Amino acid sequence: MDNTTDTTASLWTKIEHVRVGMLTTVGEGGALLSRPMTSQRVDKDGLLWFFVSDQAAVAHNIEHNPSVNVAFAAPDDSLYVSVSGTASIVQDRTTIHSMWNPMVAAWFAGGADDPHVALIKVQVASAEYWDSDKSKMAQLFAMAKGAVSGKPPADIGEHKKVVI
Repeated sequence: MDNTTDTTASLWTKIEHVRVGMLTTVGEGGALLSRPMTSQRVDKDGLLWFFVSDQAAVAHNIEHNPSVNVAFAAPDDSLYVSVSGTASIVQDRTTIHSMWNPMVAAWFAGGADDPHVALIKVQVASAEYWDSDKSKMAQLFAMAKGAVSGKPPADIGEHKKVVI
């Protein structure tokens, strides 16, 4: 596992530009439930932030079991990131106002002062990412070569595990 400051900073740089992640929580009976969420902020100290209604099922899932995973994908850039951590529901009005934006207003008729507006704060514990700077053609060629040779393709991108 790689836990260097440079690798962690690189991870945040990668995911801060991917606006939507699939947030997975644990529901009743242990079922894994995923839904798309728009990230509001990616903090350099390992925090991801999402707006949510405190009445939503995802908020209730987090209150019962705070273990979560967020998967980000930018297929056009050959970037895939999976982060795991612990989530909590934050209803601090100062924090809500600091992240409020017009797009969020569509979900909350009462604006930033809507009594049900809250934030999901995810404290990231670890992450794994796959990122390739190779062209699609070079990736396909490496995969075809691997299929013919029976050996996994080499050097088609970067794969790292990060412990925060």
